[in-house]
Amino acid sequence: ARAGERVKAIGEGLEHAKLHFVEHHRAHLASAFFSSPFEQAAVASIDGFGDSSSAMWATGNGAHMDIHGSVGFPHSLGLFYTAFTQFLGFPNYGDEYKMMGLAAYGEPRLLTQVRDVVRWDGRRFQLNLPYFTHHTRGVEMNWDGGTPTLGPVFSSKLTEVFGAPRAPGSEITDRDRDIAASVQAVLEEVYFAFLRHVGKVTGQRRLCLAGGVALNCAANGKLFDETPFTEVYVQAASHDAGTAIGAAQYVWHQVLGHPRDFVMRHVYYGPEYSDREIAAASHAAGVEFQSLDEESLVDHTARALAAGKVVGWFQGRMEFGPRALGNRSILADPRRADMKDTLNRRIKLREPFRPFCPSVLAEEAAGIFTVAQPSPFMVQAYPIREQYRSSIPAVVHEDGTGRLQTVERDVNPRYWSLIRRFAGLTGVPVLINTSFNENEPIVNTPAQALDCFLRTDMDVLAIGCHLIRKPSALPAFEGVREREHVPAAFAV
Repeated sequence: ARAGERVKAIGEGLEHAKLHFVEHHRAHLASAFFSSPFEQAAVASIDGFGDSSSAMWATGNGAHMDIHGSVGFPHSLGLFYTAFTQFLGFPNYGDEYKMMGLAAYGEPRLLTQVRDVVRWDGRRFQLNLPYFTHHTRGVEMNWDGGTPTLGPVFSSKLTEVFGAPRAPGSEITDRDRDIAASVQAVLEEVYFAFLRHVGKVTGQRRLCLAGGVALNCAANGKLFDETPFTEVYVQAASHDAGTAIGAAQYVWHQVLGHPRDFVMRHVYYGPEYSDREIAAASHAAGVEFQSLDEESLVDHTARALAAGKVVGWFQGRMEFGPRALGNRSILADPRRADMKDTLNRRIKLREPFRPFCPSVLAEEAAGIFTVAQPSPFMVQAYPIREQYRSSIPAVVHEDGTGRLQTVERDVNPRYWSLIRRFAGLTGVPVLINTSFNENEPIVNTPAQALDCFLRTDMDVLAIGCHLIRKPSALPAFEGVREREHVPAAFAV
């Protein structure tokens, strides 16, 4: 009876459909391996909790995965990171990336204390439970405001050892920076020990990753140095949104036995709007626009960027997942040392310790970054070669890394052409890429893009084939010197 009620809730006409219930981490594993280009690989999922587990690992082979082990409640590396994120005054769901950014500004002076909170026992990670409350009181969580809110998960013992928690919005101290640096360092120690164990169990040198911890780009950038893996595929929507893909893939391949014929090379699966719809939205907003062919649109936009203008870039299908990857993006010139502060002051209003990310032509990335592995989904931070850091200061984090997106011509040809045109003008095949929003979800519709553009201090909006310029941007298309070619790695 309950199954029948569930089918009815999904939709009429599905009374005879068979429901498959896919465990949380199996969905994560499937989303990574069955989306990857690898025929064989180790597969790992690691997050806070899902269906009473916090991690699972497997070997993927063709259209099948063999599960080798899991870490169950109450132990969780994700929850360890969340507890300190809350302790440092970042209480919102998903704020872990803020502590990750802050970590680069501190020194790991508290490793001994933090190592007492979580440890690796040779096969699994374990929490020192007196520091936590989730196993005794549970975790308060609700969705009343739309975005999930999570109650505190750390106990008074954390306060006894590390002092009073930072109040949200208060000044960030050296202690806070050092705690963040120490927590990130211990996360990496345990994360890499876990992955080395996965490599040993599976015997594989290729790795597929999913789960919320797999979005820790600072750790992911060190995988090749710290683990036996030589190739890594991180599922673009590694957080829980990706389990929707994984559940379907798990049933299609693992349960029904269908062969694989898909590789997720991009995440442009969202809505798309025609130039006619964009023009109608522009007319409704009372905005004048210039319609251009693609070559002219790319040229005008690149010239505006080279002149220091901030550009809204709204093209094609919206991205799926947590990153803006060149279809719903705000773009700017990485050569300008003040551009990070400019974006924060005029539009983003973000904490100054949070970095902005570089989009780079895939074929030029190895010359600029010390790691040659692709990073199409902006989930790996690689060191920027020292000789180039002064040339692109706006995308260099405090630790010398950049959370890059490698852009391939056949995956996103218009965005690739824009970066290449910018390189032709400046010699730099890199753009700042941040999400197209101010303090709300990333824009989806043309009306939302126009609203964000008009109420912020963006200079130019390239929306479909239309170009919209504010008076501040009118001189932007003159006086930019042409360069003869795109260098293999840009001149400094």
